[in-house]
Amino acid sequence: QVQLVESGGGLVQPGGSQRLSCAASGSIFSINAMGWYRQAPGKQRELVAAITSGGTTNYADSVKGRFTLSRDNAKNTVYLQMNSLKPEDTAVYSCNALIATMDLREYDLWGQGTQVTVSS
Repeated sequence: QVQLVESGGGLVQPGGSQRLSCAASGSIFSINAMGWYRQAPGKQRELVAAITSGGTTNYADSVKGRFTLSRDNAKNTVYLQMNSLKPEDTAVYSCNALIATMDLREYDLWGQGTQVTVSS
């Protein structure tokens, strides 16, 4: 069994910073991609940032230059560093990973989600 555990989130003032972490655990053979999505009230879920096993990153236009996604392969963990936060970044952030397990099964996993609120 594999799972994703998220940490970080909470209330931050506009212009502030926050870091989200997402750790994958279990019988992991490989992680093909990991990333973060977000969903604000009344809006569709959108990709925030993702990183492939080779280290290629992809960002939503709205966060380019402010957010940085990094990956620690040894820990099966990704980190989303969010700087210069804006009220419009307020959303539930969810981690996603494409994982292959030791028994050669593939999973498209989601974390439980963490609330990020940007407000003064």
